[in-house]
Amino acid sequence: MTTTQSPVPITTEDYTARMSRAVADATDAGLDGLLVTPGPDLVWLTGYQPTAITERLTVLVLAPGRQPTLLVPTLERPDVESAVGAPGLSIVDWVDGEDPFVRASTLIPANGTMGIADSAWAMHLLGLQDALPESSYRSLTQALPMLRAVKDSKELARLAAAGAAADAVYEQILGVRFAGRKETDVAADLARLLREAGHEQVDFTVVGSGPNGANPHHEAGDRTIEVGDAIVLDFGGLMYGYGSDTSRTVCVGEPSALIREVHEVVRAAQQAGVEAVRPGVACQEIDRAARKVITDAGYGERFIHRTGHGIGTTTHEPPYMIEGEEQPLVPGMCFSVEPGIYLLGEFGVRIEDIVTVTEEGGRRLNSTERDLKVVG
Repeated sequence: MTTTQSPVPITTEDYTARMSRAVADATDAGLDGLLVTPGPDLVWLTGYQPTAITERLTVLVLAPGRQPTLLVPTLERPDVESAVGAPGLSIVDWVDGEDPFVRASTLIPANGTMGIADSAWAMHLLGLQDALPESSYRSLTQALPMLRAVKDSKELARLAAAGAAADAVYEQILGVRFAGRKETDVAADLARLLREAGHEQVDFTVVGSGPNGANPHHEAGDRTIEVGDAIVLDFGGLMYGYGSDTSRTVCVGEPSALIREVHEVVRAAQQAGVEAVRPGVACQEIDRAARKVITDAGYGERFIHRTGHGIGTTTHEPPYMIEGEEQPLVPGMCFSVEPGIYLLGEFGVRIEDIVTVTEEGGRRLNSTERDLKVVG
């Protein structure tokens, strides 16, 4: 069950433009350049993702006035040359037995302040510091939190396709049997359906039944699902290299009055959060809008996480919808709106959609119904 056709390819020109923009953003942030190790930033900038992350140093060096250069182990050079999508990117290799940090030091501005990918290994950062003792480093999340936050039309198409696939999975999971099965059984169904819908990677399949639903990060365990349980379903992964992430709460059999009450509060809070989305509004205002509904209903202390997170080449990335985040929303940003209420020892409720900022406001990338569904 594949729900969509492949989107328009990301071209060599796209990768070149991304690297140029990254250098410009780094300059504006007072950095002398960027060091990007294997991880989502490297994939986004070059199209290259090593088949295995090893202890051998791989690093992309970007700096004003210098040719973009990717330093790689010699044994991986063939893979790099076949995978890298950007013309004008110089590939430099180093052989086992050579000090890769000495080789890297010839590519990095001396005495500079460099942004470095959060995915960098500590041993690599320490090696670079030894080779360049006058250099200093800032994490990319700290220095350039919005580097990948604003999506272009090709990225939005991928996120929309991933969201539609996740929606199709939710519609199918409503038809499976819940009562008498273990959470892990339903989680296996979700993972299988995500792959059938076109996901190349499944990142999480949360199935929190009854009291387990009161733990926001409970995934799936051996608990047997019972009639009367509220169940938090939160699942997603990568499709065409971009993330899906959606949550709905269902009930096995007739819901109690309390489950219905809490679910309606969360539904209203999620709606308020989505309606608060518009260009120029600070990220924290989305959190405030959703949180106010829950607090006014008397459950404020039971909403124990931020309202949302960015999504793109990873399922969690900046920007974050949380108190204190004053970054203004910009058209093209994509993030979750996922308030929840968690009653310890009883049950939890969470509703989540991915939303993209448009010129007019916010547009959901998930379209399944948000009312409380009864399952068998």
